[in-house]
Amino acid sequence: METVAVLGASPKETRYANKAIKELLSGAYGDFKVIPVSPKGGVIHGEPCLVSLSEVTIPVDTLTMYVGSAISTKMISEILELKPKRIIFNPGTENPELMVVATEAGIECLEACTLIMLHTGQF
Repeated sequence: METVAVLGASPKETRYANKAIKELLSGAYGDFKVIPVSPKGGVIHGEPCLVSLSEVTIPVDTLTMYVGSAISTKMISEILELKPKRIIFNPGTENPELMVVATEAGIECLEACTLIMLHTGQF
């Protein structure tokens, strides 16, 4: 089972982060442990939403980003401490500074869309 943390999770069904969580949990694309992360907390599609990455207590295979660079730049040390195997920068979340330091730390970085990757078998 692959563990996927969704940074910028949202309970709003119109948000792409919400759609990604729903698709990952559907079972149609594989078996995923999904960890929604948002400062607002709550529950999204039946999964408890953590308020910060520092609350994640299990190894993360993929961190999929749904926050802009203004937010993710402030979180660089927290993201590096999480040590995901890869980071997916969804459209609008690109962060060259984070990509450089993550790559130097041995983390694979992709500028891609989680939903398209799932639907095309590239996830």
